[in-house]
Amino acid sequence: MIIQRDLERDYLGGLELEKEMKSFENLEKKKILQGFFKTGVGQYGHGDVFLGINVPVTRLVCSKYELDFSDIEKLLLSEIHEFRVAGLFILVRKFEKEKDEAERKKIVEFMLSKTSRINNWDLVDLSAPKILGKYLIGKKDRSILYKLAKSDNLWERRIAVVSTYSLIKNGEYSDTLRLSQELISDKQDLMHKAVGWMLREVGKKDEKVLVEFLEKNCSKMPRTALRYSIERMDEKKRKYFMRKKK
Repeated sequence: MIIQRDLERDYLGGLELEKEMKSFENLEKKKILQGFFKTGVGQYGHGDVFLGINVPVTRLVCSKYELDFSDIEKLLLSEIHEFRVAGLFILVRKFEKEKDEAERKKIVEFMLSKTSRINNWDLVDLSAPKILGKYLIGKKDRSILYKLAKSDNLWERRIAVVSTYSLIKNGEYSDTLRLSQELISDKQDLMHKAVGWMLREVGKKDEKVLVEFLEKNCSKMPRTALRYSIERMDEKKRKYFMRKKK
């Protein structure tokens, strides 16, 4: 019923995109994805509805569509996960193609106004670094990251730290390190993984910076975050920090 209701919405190119994606529905894959993305009662993805479409297929379908904010918003409002993925793919492409700084800012503001619909880890990870993260390169004011990091919303906190991936690739680590320190005590495992992932990326660029951070903080870090962060280190260093954690 949810799928049918969404498909009956009549709006510009968005309806055609939904219909095309619906043609790739895979019932067997749907069951797998609903388990993988924790859609059960009390889990972080509760209520999310899947069509069972692989990301490469969604990306290929999206490559044919240019939608405005109104159409993207309607995709993001859908209870169907892959429609929200599609909306974010198109928003990312819109940002990447836009050269005007004022228009890029509008795209960032639009994304930030829809964080309640960027409500699973894959949605955050495919959009936050490529929109907010890239926008912040060269900007002195990065207070939005710290505002998001203080949010009661898990996904906004994840947006904050994962956005720094683009900064890391640009050789900037200070925001990642500061946010990681602030989020060390987060109670959510998905945040432990996100923090550990970003720290690992710092280490890939400059292991010395990561080692200095871990020397000061590893004893306070959740085990998951620590394991993620040291994943690329040699065995001797990994064992050292795991012992230090104990």
